[in-house]
Amino acid sequence: MKKAVILFSGGVDSICAVSYLKSKYDIYGISFSYGQKANRELFAAKTFAKKLGLKKHKIVDISFMKELYGDSNVLTSVKRKIPTKFDYSIVVPIRNAVFLSIASAWAFTLHASLVAYGAHTGDNHYPDCRPIFAKKLESAFNEGEIDGIESRLRKNIRIWSPYREGLSKSDLLKVGFKTLGDSIFNTWSCYSSKKYHCGICESCNNRKIAFKKAGIDDKTKYLKLF
Repeated sequence: MKKAVILFSGGVDSICAVSYLKSKYDIYGISFSYGQKANRELFAAKTFAKKLGLKKHKIVDISFMKELYGDSNVLTSVKRKIPTKFDYSIVVPIRNAVFLSIASAWAFTLHASLVAYGAHTGDNHYPDCRPIFAKKLESAFNEGEIDGIESRLRKNIRIWSPYREGLSKSDLLKVGFKTLGDSIFNTWSCYSSKKYHCGICESCNNRKIAFKKAGIDDKTKYLKLF
């Protein structure tokens, strides 16, 4: 079976993306500790890597990025408050480019043909989630290994996301719920790292809306429902 490397955050999007791809690929998951407040997502990633039968799962420590990012965004800053709806302060500068670079390096060594991340159509506010970004990065990475590809020492990679397939968050949830059942509610979407989802940050709100649109009764434990 073909191989795919996926950015595996422990959030509902990446976990559902694995559910979507796992019948066609052997999946290798890669998660990152980059100084994010929501470090509980890494515990969820470990759990679901086993549950979904990933061939390998690596957690890569790039926490030095927290110092480089400073107070540029709310996800790594200790000073800035997390908003309840989208604000550009949520955007971590080219975070997906950093993640996809490392994941693609691994993919080339594994002879994987696909590098995936869970960006969907609802992520249109984030420039590094858009299909045009993925296409350009894919082109750059393949150009960076073109001699190896032409000599057949490397495989040409495709950077895939649900967004490139026109899939929404609720579309993904339907696929994930079919595979995982109620355990899907143990995924971690919250931007904070409390015992339960805060229920008021932008990511929690997007999660609630997506479950509602998917017609799935949301059994996630939230500190605040509204």
